[in-house]
Amino acid sequence: MTQFASVYPLVTARAVAQAYTYEVPDGTEKGAVVEVRFGNSRRRGVVTEVGVEPPAGVKTSPVERVAETLPPALVDLALWMADYYGSTPARALALVAPHNAKRRGERREPAAGGAMTAEAAPETLSEPQERVLGRIDALLDGGGGNLLLHGATGSGKTEVYIRACEAALARGRGAIVLVPEIALTPQTLGRFRERFGDRVAVLHSALTEAERRDERERIASGEAPVVVGARSAIFAPVPSLGIVCVDEEHDASYKQESDPRYDARTVAAKRASLEGAVAIFGSATPRPESWEKLERLQLGGRIAAPMPSVRIVDLRREAGYPLSAPLLAELGGIAERGGKAILLLNRRGVSPAVHCRACGVTRRCVNCDVALTLHGDRSLRCHHCGALETLGETCPACGSAELARIGAGTQKLERELAKHVPELERIRLDADAVEKPEQLRDALERFSRATRAVLVGTQMVAKGHHFPGVELAAVVDADTGLGLPDFRAEERTFQLITQLAGRSGRDAPGRVIVQTFQPDARAITYAARHDVVGALERRTENRVPVRVEHFHRHQLHVERNARRANPVIRQLSDGAGDVSAVSVEVQGRDIVPDEVPGRDDATARPATNELRRSRIRHRHRTERRISDAAIVGPRPDIPRDRGVRVRHARVDDGNRDG
Repeated sequence: MTQFASVYPLVTARAVAQAYTYEVPDGTEKGAVVEVRFGNSRRRGVVTEVGVEPPAGVKTSPVERVAETLPPALVDLALWMADYYGSTPARALALVAPHNAKRRGERREPAAGGAMTAEAAPETLSEPQERVLGRIDALLDGGGGNLLLHGATGSGKTEVYIRACEAALARGRGAIVLVPEIALTPQTLGRFRERFGDRVAVLHSALTEAERRDERERIASGEAPVVVGARSAIFAPVPSLGIVCVDEEHDASYKQESDPRYDARTVAAKRASLEGAVAIFGSATPRPESWEKLERLQLGGRIAAPMPSVRIVDLRREAGYPLSAPLLAELGGIAERGGKAILLLNRRGVSPAVHCRACGVTRRCVNCDVALTLHGDRSLRCHHCGALETLGETCPACGSAELARIGAGTQKLERELAKHVPELERIRLDADAVEKPEQLRDALERFSRATRAVLVGTQMVAKGHHFPGVELAAVVDADTGLGLPDFRAEERTFQLITQLAGRSGRDAPGRVIVQTFQPDARAITYAARHDVVGALERRTENRVPVRVEHFHRHQLHVERNARRANPVIRQLSDGAGDVSAVSVEVQGRDIVPDEVPGRDDATARPATNELRRSRIRHRHRTERRISDAAIVGPRPDIPRDRGVRVRHARVDDGNRDG
């Protein structure tokens, strides 16, 4: 008997974003990845339903072959993502069924080459760790759930992740461990391979297609039931998922910015819900919404050492920048007696901007509304679109040679260290210095082995690393993120300072220096006291009047020609109903849409100080915040006109509800 199935061809075009009926071989199940004829081409597709009836009067075609089979829960996850984030099913399914390169030669194991040496397992667990693991065991046997694992840096969260994975494996289930950036993968991978050996797979975007194919085959076959990786690892084809660990759950890197856009934390909670697994969201500085909505499991303070002392240096009273006198004194002491230091400056390059003293012009990107960053090779680069220009000797606007370099980046900081403390080995960790995974691993291993060294870098140096012998951690400019037009700016500054402070003093007395022009800023004073609970309560109280994180945000993205953009903006913003964000991108460089009049602040808030142009596209956005009750019902009516392309998505800043 002929069997029919609904298949989504994996194509990007929205015009054909629907399921099609194909004949499938007996035994084909939901989740089968098949090759089909689609129009005049051959495409891969995913079976989403088996046993359907073909449409009347339509001649069906058979699938050509079944390439692999995915867990059915992954198919349900992808279809949910397409609806929740306003993408197409095919684009979402492509995340769980990526293209596999043809095999050439023997299978390689990238995990073996990417892991760093890890410390041995502790002989005993602390009482809080035992209590937390007892609760995780209960949820594993009781249908799953979502948990917030909170504890100071060095309180043993990673050990809890490892023991939770052991509990899942003992029940015949698998585990996924997410880290926010590839920079954290080598150390995390080393710790898990120390316990689980070759049963650990690694997945992240830096792998080649062949390496990714090999790891996915090991995962799907059950050879590697533990998966470690960045946000894309949440789509690993683990046959029976039991545990999902989301380390550093506060980190914004879990958000995917290209279509299909998604938040890996929300997706992790949804996948755990679909498979009856336990999702553990761990952080020393959790997000306020996680703190409010999830069941909290507390680990308390550090296990082996006290938290480091923090000194705030007021740059208004210091002559040196980026290295103040107190910071230089601390670095000089390390150079003399030995030790390690970590310096955080969340700006790449030499200087964030080049300014003409004669005419006042700042060199800006021709494609984006941002200043170009000066790099060590005298190039000016845009960190948004990648545009590249040469510095030159004179101002292109007026011809003056009076060019001022404004501010400092990691490359300038590295030069200043070479000038003032040449005895210290300098290791830089940013996107320019470690473009390849092997460069990242080499840099981390050099710092781990060094006896007199300073690690200089952007925010990646503050995320989850554990190095022995780090005496000093310093934030070179704590004000970098405070002035951003983001309601989370203060929250993220606090998290960054607190996380960096946690890198020092884990096995010896540690010290932290925070350089700032705003020593009384709440984010800095709370971080200096290591007062995570106080900072969270303060942020929660500030959000309650406008219920920021309890509001759903629906985004409309409209792309059309500049001449007809403004009427669409007005129509969308005036009659959007439950729409809370209208984003319009207009092709062309010279026309910026008119401002949409703002409304009462309780219900609408026009975006201010935002990037108005990026990659040659002009943007306009206005936001409307509405209560949960107001969004019940159909999606808003969207103006339809020739040349209009609209994308609608619901994006929640609130936490996962499973």
